[in-house]
Amino acid sequence: MTSDPADPYIFTSDSLPSDPRFMPPLTNGLLGWRVFDPVMHMGGVYNGEGGTCHRGNIPCPLAVQMKMAEVGRHTYKLDMHTGVFSHSVVTPRFEAAQVLYAHRQQTNLLVMEVLLKRSETSTEPITIQLESSFKPQSDDIVFQSAPDYKGGRHIFGQTVSSEVPGGIRPFVHLIWTPITSTLTLSPDQSQSSWVFLVAVAGSDESVRLCYETGLGLIDTGDLRPSHLRSWAELWKGSSIEVEGAESLNRALIGCMFYLLSSFPSLREEANGPVEFGGVSPGGLSNGSKEEDYHGHVFWDQDTWMYPSVALFYPRLARAALEYRAGTIEGARANAQQVGYKGLKFAWESAVTGRDVCPEDIYAEQELHINGDVVLAFQQYFYLTQDLKMFREGRGNEVVWGVADYWVSRVTWDPTEQQYHIKGVIPPDEYYFTVDNSVFTNAVAQRSLQFAVELSGLLGHTPPPAWQDVADKIKIPFDPELKYHPEFDGYTQGSGVKQADVVLLGYPLAMSMTPEVRRNDLEAYEAVTDPLGPAMTWGMFALGWLELGDAERAQKLLQKCFKNIQKPFQVWSESADGSGCVNFLTGMGGFLQAVLFGYTGFRVQKEHLVFAPLLPQEVDALRVKGVSYLGNEMDWLIKSVEVSVSVRKPAEEESGSQEPSALQVVLNTGTTIPLIPGQSVTFPRQPGQIRKVNSGSYCWPV
Repeated sequence: MTSDPADPYIFTSDSLPSDPRFMPPLTNGLLGWRVFDPVMHMGGVYNGEGGTCHRGNIPCPLAVQMKMAEVGRHTYKLDMHTGVFSHSVVTPRFEAAQVLYAHRQQTNLLVMEVLLKRSETSTEPITIQLESSFKPQSDDIVFQSAPDYKGGRHIFGQTVSSEVPGGIRPFVHLIWTPITSTLTLSPDQSQSSWVFLVAVAGSDESVRLCYETGLGLIDTGDLRPSHLRSWAELWKGSSIEVEGAESLNRALIGCMFYLLSSFPSLREEANGPVEFGGVSPGGLSNGSKEEDYHGHVFWDQDTWMYPSVALFYPRLARAALEYRAGTIEGARANAQQVGYKGLKFAWESAVTGRDVCPEDIYAEQELHINGDVVLAFQQYFYLTQDLKMFREGRGNEVVWGVADYWVSRVTWDPTEQQYHIKGVIPPDEYYFTVDNSVFTNAVAQRSLQFAVELSGLLGHTPPPAWQDVADKIKIPFDPELKYHPEFDGYTQGSGVKQADVVLLGYPLAMSMTPEVRRNDLEAYEAVTDPLGPAMTWGMFALGWLELGDAERAQKLLQKCFKNIQKPFQVWSESADGSGCVNFLTGMGGFLQAVLFGYTGFRVQKEHLVFAPLLPQEVDALRVKGVSYLGNEMDWLIKSVEVSVSVRKPAEEESGSQEPSALQVVLNTGTTIPLIPGQSVTFPRQPGQIRKVNSGSYCWPV
């Protein structure tokens, strides 16, 4: 059995996966750990210079498994409601349960709880073994012992080398509850429990405070309850579920769970700035040397993972943007190093923003990352109209710095009377040193247009070159075949690695006729590598949904299921199980196919577009917590009708953005006001969510 038929958020099994790579990750935006693994990671802690930079391996004291002499029934369970993994054993004499979680609120803590409970007939002592693979050492961090603190062991160390010469080498401090090799329930006890803490921080003072906080929560009985409340808050703020398609529903829940696990706590961010190290393709639980892209941050964060999270959580979206803003100096150095102006965001980024890609050609040529970053900033602004992020959060520096880079990077072709971008790698990484990648040029055009728009909002005079390049940059198009060649010289029918040209329709929203959109989809679907990365088929599915072909879309979406590894919904990069594991990129693409495909949501300058369409196997889609202009909306989409309600603002949110009054404007011309606390229902058809033109909305300052 690999799931709970009564609860789609609970995944159970009587055995662990044969491949340990598919053990469930437990992460909380700061700490990441694969269950039972002797290694964990901490956001922002890397070791190695340049291309050897990788997540620093930190030994995990909770690398412990229960063992016992008695034969019993074993159950392994991942509860996605709560972010808790458990191993339980039932024997004729007793029940034993081991519970593990990365604390969602106190993100510096990992926790293990063990419970022993005897059966009524047993009167003898009951002992279980705790078999540990923990060793307090690492190849990446030179640890030394410190005095015990409040009963906890304490070690600390510094990474061996810095990301850039002369750069910072972070310290890591661990304090943990010593774990004995056995636990015993005495004859006079019917049950007993033990709690083991691991605190991880960057300084002696911080780790002591975190460990003390954990001890205090144990004393008040609030250690696990506070963790559960934080997960309950996350799920209250966002959920996406379907009725009528159980496997699809579980896949969506799993994707959302692992994505949310990779972002920081809502409450921490509400109380002040948070050091967030970005999201890498394999998340925080992976990224050791030669593993899962070293834990670096790619376009995967901005293009694949970010949109689904941003649609629900402006705070978490802001954390991803702040990570990019924090690497501005590195991006400026990257541009200067190759003789260009402005900002060149790293293809593979760690802490400094300098490119740490092991292969120079990708760092030099995969330039679309710049436009991908700006697209994330633009989407955030259209969802929130939060200019403070741009005035004070350095968002303007990001957008304008990228615009300056594009202007310095293009070359003018006097024959075509167009600007070219030469010598690039497109998203389709089967091709190198090509000219005028259609996606690269299109995303550059969009980022230049947003730079001009943002200038107007902030009273900045943009250089004329920004608009000039945006107007005249080449967007390859074949007028005879009526499709977009992937780059200059591309021959239709040549194989491609992954989604590339199909991204012009979504997320770039490039204007094109339905005929051209269809031609692009058909041309590239036929030649895309079947073992390519998991997010690809979601983008083809989304394109067919745009064109009204829900059943063709669903067949493509089904291909993604091959990448889901049982029993804990851990994704692999490729369908054969190879590549990066806990592949958040693939999960993000899959989520977007449903979240933006079935709903037709498109985040545009002055409205949120919707155009719902469900495949036959889906009876209904529920999307809860969509955040737009300070409001939270719940949607219920059925085959013939749509219901939308705006939540009443909670009292504790009184200091947040003042919500705008919203209305539904259907394409038929019908206008329906959205009153907080009330639901409206209308026939399924396209339309927009718009701000009511009442003048009640004030721009954030």
